[in-house]
Amino acid sequence: MNEVLLRELVPAVIGVLVRRGADFASAEDAVQEALIRALDTWPDDPPRDPKGWLVAVAWRRFLDATRADAARRRREDLVDDEPAPGPAPAADDTLQLYFLCAHPSLTPSSAVALTLRAVGGLTTRQIARAYLVPEATMAQRISRAKRTVSGVRLDQPGDVATVLRVLYLVFNEGYSGDVDLAAEAVRLTRQLAAAIEHPEVAGLLALMLLHHARRAARIAPDGSLVPLAEQDRGRWDTRSIAEGVEILQAALALDRLGEFQAQAAIAALHADAPTAEETDWVQIVEWYDELERLTGSPVVRLNRAVAVGEADGARAGLAALAELDDSLPRYAAVAAYLHERDGDLVTAARLYAEAAGQAPNLAERDHLTRQAARLNARLRA
Repeated sequence: MNEVLLRELVPAVIGVLVRRGADFASAEDAVQEALIRALDTWPDDPPRDPKGWLVAVAWRRFLDATRADAARRRREDLVDDEPAPGPAPAADDTLQLYFLCAHPSLTPSSAVALTLRAVGGLTTRQIARAYLVPEATMAQRISRAKRTVSGVRLDQPGDVATVLRVLYLVFNEGYSGDVDLAAEAVRLTRQLAAAIEHPEVAGLLALMLLHHARRAARIAPDGSLVPLAEQDRGRWDTRSIAEGVEILQAALALDRLGEFQAQAAIAALHADAPTAEETDWVQIVEWYDELERLTGSPVVRLNRAVAVGEADGARAGLAALAELDDSLPRYAAVAAYLHERDGDLVTAARLYAEAAGQAPNLAERDHLTRQAARLNARLRA
């Protein structure tokens, strides 16, 4: 059975139930129960109309739950008027569900969890495993999120930028457990791109594909991080790179530049270089200038300092870095790299050790610790 296809049907089925009168939380619960039944029965008896099957089963689950709740007796007139059986309607509420699950009233973590559940079709257990939290904790997070958006109508306009932020958060979580969140983010963004023609949606999809293409080369056999400059480019996925570049070029041609398109352009320049030494750093600096203009982000300026150091020399990079607040995340790591490029190994070793103590995860801390140890060994030699 194609579980990806099954998950792709989820938002459309939820939309059908909501249009028939179910509230979002009840509809989502009913569809999840239908999915569980599908996983049990479809391998031996696949339906001719998968969407219609899911709609029928989920609607019956909704009716059973509603009729069993005495407090909802007032809704009996609505739910007893069950639509006649037949093919599921062709209308697709995927886009509205994206907007609903990325509602501004939700915290980022809740929006991500609800998106994975309602749009991605993942179970609570799968999401909990992916985020390495207890299933009960994730269930509470999802329940609170559903209550928060329960009164929001599907026909209200949504904010594309908020949806893209949520999908970007999903992608950046990477993968763990039995759910590959990076791959899931790519799938969901493809789905969104099919539902709406928007240059920033295309930009985000291109960015994901270009970053995901380097995935196999990012981790050494011993589990340590491999910096971009040291990666084996022969292990990069050229098909994903080509697709990402094609999508990006089409988006840029619309002349409505946004931050995800600018980020994708930077990633494309890295992907286009046969070797690290052949990277077009001058053009990358220009794209960082565009990105800074679009976002005003100090993190963008931090990354720009690295690019300036590659394009114009370490001293120029350090001068750009000096204009920034040294409390920025990863400031010490960038300073260490630029000081090493400038030949100041003592300062670089100290800053690598400082950066390791501030690292947001074990892999990055281990990498920075190794960098400090490498320079200290050189200084003792």
